[in-house]
Amino acid sequence: MAPLIYFCRHGQTDWNVEGRLQGQWDTTLNEIGRVQADQNGRKLAREIASPARFDFVASPLDRTCETMRRIRVAMGLAPDGFRRDPLLKEICFGDWESHTFAELEFVSPGITAAREADKWNCVAPGVNGESYAMLCERVRTWFSGVAPPTVCVTHGGVMRCIFRIVQDIEESEAATMNIPQDRILRLADGRLEWL
Repeated sequence: MAPLIYFCRHGQTDWNVEGRLQGQWDTTLNEIGRVQADQNGRKLAREIASPARFDFVASPLDRTCETMRRIRVAMGLAPDGFRRDPLLKEICFGDWESHTFAELEFVSPGITAAREADKWNCVAPGVNGESYAMLCERVRTWFSGVAPPTVCVTHGGVMRCIFRIVQDIEESEAATMNIPQDRILRLADGRLEWL
């Protein structure tokens, strides 16, 4: 039996707006991101009648923890009543982190085209650089251990992996799909649905 999970991506950051690869760098929400987190919390308050039955877990990065705290406050819960799980961290972009692709292209022409040729399996250079395929194995480890109903705040890359794990969508589709920051993804009865 598949667990019931509500997934939220962290709210918008200035780096999202600038197109910077955040990866595992700690960045904070901007004003739009705070509004998105609050709105998602109000949606979850309407959706979940008994939040005490739920496990609340987030990636340990600042932007996900701030999102979770805001969600919980909007649900009428204590802000820090959640766990942090490093398996839910964003994909590590290694040496690319903190840069835009335009900046990387200036230093290494052709890097964007090389990545786009096989985005799912492209391993970012540098220490701890990952591909989406590698991230998916990390996410699969977390997902296999989920039992109680759960609210999870994580990252776009992790949620792409959830689509790959649950719906077995093509790698190319998973790697490029849009993961909004102002919507909730519900996994119920083995099906994923945007709320």
